Amino acid sequence: MSEKRKAALVTGAATGIGRAIAIALAENGFDVAINYSRSEGAALETLARVKEAGAVRAAAFRADVSDEADVGRMIAETEALFGGELDLLVNNAGTTSEVPPHKFDTMEVEDFDRVFAVNVRGTFLVTKHACRLLKAMPKANVVNTASIVGLRPGPQPLPYSSSKAAIISMTQTMAGALGPNIRVNAVAPGWLEGDWMERTLGDNYERLMERRAKMTPLKRCARVEDVGEAVVTLATRLPFSTGQTIVIDGGYSFVN
Repeated sequence: MSEKRKAALVTGAATGIGRAIAIALAENGFDVAINYSRSEGAALETLARVKEAGAVRAAAFRADVSDEADVGRMIAETEALFGGELDLLVNNAGTTSEVPPHKFDTMEVEDFDRVFAVNVRGTFLVTKHACRLLKAMPKANVVNTASIVGLRPGPQPLPYSSSKAAIISMTQTMAGALGPNIRVNAVAPGWLEGDWMERTLGDNYERLMERRAKMTPLKRCARVEDVGEAVVTLATRLPFSTGQTIVIDGGYSFVN
């Protein structure tokens, strides 16, 4: 008889890091609920890929994580999909601003608030409503997606880096509040290959990424698959680690 697959909800899983996390979890024995807010086509592609990777119970649920009513509906849908079980919550949904950090004084307050609404309030709301499912399990996990710029300054917009610092703090507070049966950790990717960093760096993407790779002990920048593997590790191993933020940058931040 095959071992029962665990249940995971991954927010912001239509593309990028979220998609890589969902696929990695499916490859490692998890069934996966995929959350998205706008990119339905991309979310359905992620859904197809997690099924190919082995997920049996899988679905894509549309919800704005900053909206409590939407979050409540998503958790109810997740509960129905998994029969009331939830072993893992991955709070990955996030957004940023187009205003560079040195021009933060030109930013509209609505732009600032939007980033915090998705990144910080979203993490709070989804965890708040998922708690009753997580607490019903003998052991469960929460993994939050932070960023290296939540730990040290970087070229990211002010509200983005500030929101990621807040997520790291929330991770520590939640770990104390939800232990001992629920572990809460975070992942903090550094310079990450792909669309997100390409949009941030624009025409400088290739040059700056090559430069960072040369300055990194492991001689490349991070990939979304690296983040997926880190989430799997936090969710399935390291049973005595909670409140931790795992940096995924090949050692760049420690030598530069």
